[in-house]
Amino acid sequence: MQKLRLRYTKRGRLRFTSHRDIARTFERALRRAGVPMAYSQGFSPHPKVSWVGAAPTGVASEAEYVEVSVVEQVDPEALRTALDAALPPGIDVIEVVQAAGGNLTERIDASSWRVELDGVSPEELAAAVERFMALDQVLVERLTKDGKRTIDVRPAVVSAHVEAHSSDAGHDEPGLSQPCGILMTVVRQVTPTVRPDDVLNALREVADLVPPVPAKATRLAQGRLDDAGRLVDPFAQDRGSLATQGAPVAGKQQEERR
Repeated sequence: MQKLRLRYTKRGRLRFTSHRDIARTFERALRRAGVPMAYSQGFSPHPKVSWVGAAPTGVASEAEYVEVSVVEQVDPEALRTALDAALPPGIDVIEVVQAAGGNLTERIDASSWRVELDGVSPEELAAAVERFMALDQVLVERLTKDGKRTIDVRPAVVSAHVEAHSSDAGHDEPGLSQPCGILMTVVRQVTPTVRPDDVLNALREVADLVPPVPAKATRLAQGRLDDAGRLVDPFAQDRGSLATQGAPVAGKQQEERR
């Protein structure tokens, strides 16, 4: 059995897709691409697919991760090409590596976020961020299926600053109006999880910052924090190992083989 690790995106309108629907879409794409999946044992076998820290519904991402296990040796790049072609626009497979061992979840303990606040000036946003970062504790309420829950947002926020307006086409929503404050923040993945909307609620608590339209959040990266507070790419160890080369994965070839 071969284990492969994938990094994929969730862009555009697909940011509103739930994780459950994303998972179903991936499983259908794996079948269409003819990937020789490994299956669990038991009465109801299912593909061996393991998800790592999926972004919440309504949030875009440039760095989502999933692991798949296959029963035949495949070329990671061939798998990336075939699977990417089988997925809808907005879910793009950026990289596939062969797992070099270890636990991928243990290589991720923080995320880097870009949050666009249309209608909020950079100066107003910067003042709110400065006030928030100066505090040791900021409590906000989150509505869950079990009722309201109070969480402390501040310890999870490693860094936060405001960027100037940018029309970088690489971001999920390049067309920004004026004024528009852009919050760049690194947030630890703690329990309970602190999400971008929790950070915005904290800014409202400390500085009465209320954007006139919903903010747009994009996860830019995930990884483990180093001593300098930077994120280490979780695939770095895997790239250092020799990837096993195998037959290209392609749905048509797999069907002909059957």
